[in-house]
Amino acid sequence: MSEILQSIQQLKQQMQMSVLGQEHVVESLIIAMLANGNVLLEGLPGTAKTRSIKTMAKVISADLGRIQFTADLLPSDVTGTEIFQEVEGKQLLTFQPGPVFNNLVLADEINRAPAKVQGALLEAMEERQVTVAGQTHKLPELFMVLATQNPIEQEGTYPLPEAQMDRFLIKVDIDYPDDETELSVIRLVRSEEKPNTNNKPVKISQQDIFAARAEIQQLHIGENVERYIVALVMATRKPERYDSELINWISIGSSPRASIALDKASRAYAWLQGKDFVDPDDVRKVVHAVLRHRLILSYEALAEGINSDQVIDEIIKQVAVA
Repeated sequence: MSEILQSIQQLKQQMQMSVLGQEHVVESLIIAMLANGNVLLEGLPGTAKTRSIKTMAKVISADLGRIQFTADLLPSDVTGTEIFQEVEGKQLLTFQPGPVFNNLVLADEINRAPAKVQGALLEAMEERQVTVAGQTHKLPELFMVLATQNPIEQEGTYPLPEAQMDRFLIKVDIDYPDDETELSVIRLVRSEEKPNTNNKPVKISQQDIFAARAEIQQLHIGENVERYIVALVMATRKPERYDSELINWISIGSSPRASIALDKASRAYAWLQGKDFVDPDDVRKVVHAVLRHRLILSYEALAEGINSDQVIDEIIKQVAVA
């Protein structure tokens, strides 16, 4: 195991100590960070969405910017604005950076802000820059948007447009913990309330993350696995190729961004397992997180109570490895 991998595994362990019973959330956040992507977390209130993001920022010595999305939020509240400042007796327009100029940006309840605010975040997510008053400002090299949304209380929300959903590398669904985990959560919070100077997390350098990304770039992926990735995505667009219910369940399939995201996430997952190649199992491990927000289901599927994960399960059954 390389030193870089050990460092990232240490990050994973420290996050799991603070975010109990949500191992898949921790792993998904790390995969997205290694793949240089953004994450959408969807879960009921109190399921440690915000906590997991804050813990990650603390362990990797990253700046965390939090934006609480509300109906009256303006694009300038996200990107920043130009203000008049007096410099040497002269009134000059100077740029005041917004919360998006941080390494990790927590977009809390992203679906509560209107489309123009969501659009301001779109450029930051895709281009890693923002444009204010005709001037382009670059974002930090380590940059990641971690957005949360609540599946209930849909009154007064603005559903994310498909273009924006597509720019999230992965979507993580979070459920309530089981009995034993909830008991552990109570004990963890109680212990955190006691003053303890010894329990400081070991900081992971941002350079380790960049080095890990470089190693992931070198990972071998065979043509049969590449073709498998393409076949999985094409099954969402051309379900008529398969003798199954898929044609009745899928209204609109995934874009080519899904194939790119599946390739990146598979390589990051395989590297985390200590492998120097990608196999079909690695692809299957991440396919739900990558595709679940990129499918538009038909009315028939919704009427039958079929969700995206069930559709992806059927795709995995139907698509053979080349």
